[in-house]
Amino acid sequence: MNYQRSKTIDPSAPVKVGVLLANLGTPDAAERGALRRFLKQFLSDPRVVEAPRLLWWFILNGFILNFRPGRSARAYQRVWTEQGSPLLVYTRDQANALRATLQERYGEELLVEFAMRYGSPSIDQVVDGMLEQGVTRLLVIPLYPQYSGAASASVFDALVQPLMRRRDVPALRTVHDYHDHADYIGALALQIRKYQAEHGKPDKLVFSYHGVPQRQCDEGDPYYLQCLHTTRLVAELLDLAEESYLTCFQSRFGREPWLQPATDTTLRELAGQGVKSLQVICPGFSADCLETLEEIAMENRDVFLEAGGSDYGYIPCLNSEPEHIAALAQIASEELAGWVFNRIE
Repeated sequence: MNYQRSKTIDPSAPVKVGVLLANLGTPDAAERGALRRFLKQFLSDPRVVEAPRLLWWFILNGFILNFRPGRSARAYQRVWTEQGSPLLVYTRDQANALRATLQERYGEELLVEFAMRYGSPSIDQVVDGMLEQGVTRLLVIPLYPQYSGAASASVFDALVQPLMRRRDVPALRTVHDYHDHADYIGALALQIRKYQAEHGKPDKLVFSYHGVPQRQCDEGDPYYLQCLHTTRLVAELLDLAEESYLTCFQSRFGREPWLQPATDTTLRELAGQGVKSLQVICPGFSADCLETLEEIAMENRDVFLEAGGSDYGYIPCLNSEPEHIAALAQIASEELAGWVFNRIE
């Protein structure tokens, strides 16, 4: 293997620490070609689709990539902004806000960047750039509060690639999950309180998480249990009655059984049972994106109202709310303890 030449680091120089926020990713544009490229990268990841590689290659390239990009492009067009994809906009805002907070705490030498697992800016490119700026200690925070192999572990996989090409690999720390971190739970509870102060309390509060195949959790993935734990902690902090809230799972893909209950089916059933007002929050998403803005705020709203409901509210993700940035800063600081100002002169 040909290793990349790295800048020579003076052993007496101050330790340079980098913090990398990593999110799922987004297409470059809300058009078919961009969606085809994005979906090909995303759905080619064996962490995302666990299927025999040769069989899946024919399914993906022969069928899915010929039909799904157009449909996905139309969905993205419903939520696209003047600045681009909502996920990109919010993740950039989060990184900028976290950078300001941590640099005030530790000094301007501390770098904070963001990257996407799929699409741009890629983890590969951003990590290379941070190392070329002299980062010798790197903290990576996947912006997935609940750990799953399909998301969190895929970030760790991608992180290895730029490091394999280097002789001098930085000291590395990763955040496995923060589904039960007190500051994250507090930020979620406050987000719900603020929304309900303006819109009132519903008959039901639904916590909707991205789904994964049931088999993955049966084989040891902690995702399902962490989702339930997040819901319970928020409900306890808000002092919610057990019958006033529930946990569901959205965004099914393929024919394999996924986690239940399904969000769309549950909303339809609740309306049929006489529930008239309902609010949905998506605690598994750190930033609003296609799955929250189009699937939950639009499609599932129609499902509930058409089934007989009368009042539907979507509670936005934490995005770059001050409480969210404070939570991320606290999570980062706990990992950075002992890393920043610990060199013996």
